[in-house]
Amino acid sequence: MKASSASIPLGDAVAFDRRARMVRRVRLVVIALVLGGAALCLAVSLRLSATSTSLLPRSSSGVVVLDVSASISSDTYARIAATLQRLVRSNGSYGLVLFSDTAYQALPPNTPARELRPIERFFDVARQQGTGALAETPRSPWTDAFGAGTRISTGLSLALDVIRANRLSNPAVLLVSDLDDDTGDLERVSQVAIAYRRAGIPLHVVGLNAAPEDEAFIRRLVPGKGSFTEARLPSEGSRFVSGSTDLLLVAAAVLVALGLAALLLVTEPMRWSSTS
Repeated sequence: MKASSASIPLGDAVAFDRRARMVRRVRLVVIALVLGGAALCLAVSLRLSATSTSLLPRSSSGVVVLDVSASISSDTYARIAATLQRLVRSNGSYGLVLFSDTAYQALPPNTPARELRPIERFFDVARQQGTGALAETPRSPWTDAFGAGTRISTGLSLALDVIRANRLSNPAVLLVSDLDDDTGDLERVSQVAIAYRRAGIPLHVVGLNAAPEDEAFIRRLVPGKGSFTEARLPSEGSRFVSGSTDLLLVAAAVLVALGLAALLLVTEPMRWSSTS
């Protein structure tokens, strides 16, 4: 005779079933929150990665303001060349303003970044041999156009004029300089920075071996959506400092941590406990 299986009816079966359904729903909600937080972390990380390699926002109409004063060393020239290479690799479109004690427009806005490549050769210099020796630079189209001084305000002012004249949408300016400005120009630089702020134009800066006091002065001029980056050679790591902290990434990480903690609680297996 075939043995029949016997079961003991559980008096709280309905309550257990209701509790089990609720736990399954909570578990699904928590899993969805964890996956959503993880996806948000990934999206923000990808955005930060793109930001760290892009010197200007990809959606902006950028104008590069490049310092070509005679006070720059061979190491600094190499950093200019590396910065131009980064701009070329971005496949963006830029205007170009060159300045020393005066400024002129070398490329109009929305010029393809590949047009910066021919300019790189003017910053391909031999390594200096003596301490403090200046670079032996190739002769360039601007060799006789500029003096030896540095007036950052001339470059920034011309970039602002270019933006207004061309009515650029979503403009942004990238200043590439050693920031060793003439002391008589500092007040004018501050005035131009105020004009940028009022016009809503973010100012991004690439420092070329800038002295700490020069860097501190310029940093005060790039709040909000601006940024400060130390120029780097290909062999060096990136040192990117944004004008604002990305709180979205922090919030996403907290969301994932809380979700994982909640998931541990709702997936805790049931254990029998004995009472005496």
